[in-house]
Amino acid sequence: MPLELALNDRVRLRKPHACGGYEWTVVRLGADIGLKCDTCGRYVLLSRRDLEKRLKAKLPPAPASP
Repeated sequence: MPLELALNDRVRLRKPHACGGYEWTVVRLGADIGLKCDTCGRYVLLSRRDLEKRLKAKLPPAPASP
C-alpha cells in the first residue's frame, strides 16, 4: 500500500542529515518526493520507495508562527 503524504506534512527519518536534523517537510509530491530539512533548509529529492524505507514517523503539523 502506498504511503499517504500531503504537502507540508512533517516526517522524521531514521538517520540524521549532515546538519544533525531528523525532521523534514514534504514540499513536492509525485513519483519522487521533495523534502526540505527543518534544521538547515536543504532540499533533497527521494524516490517514493526510498522514502518508505527511511521513514520513521509522521509528525504533527508545525505550530503556526505569529
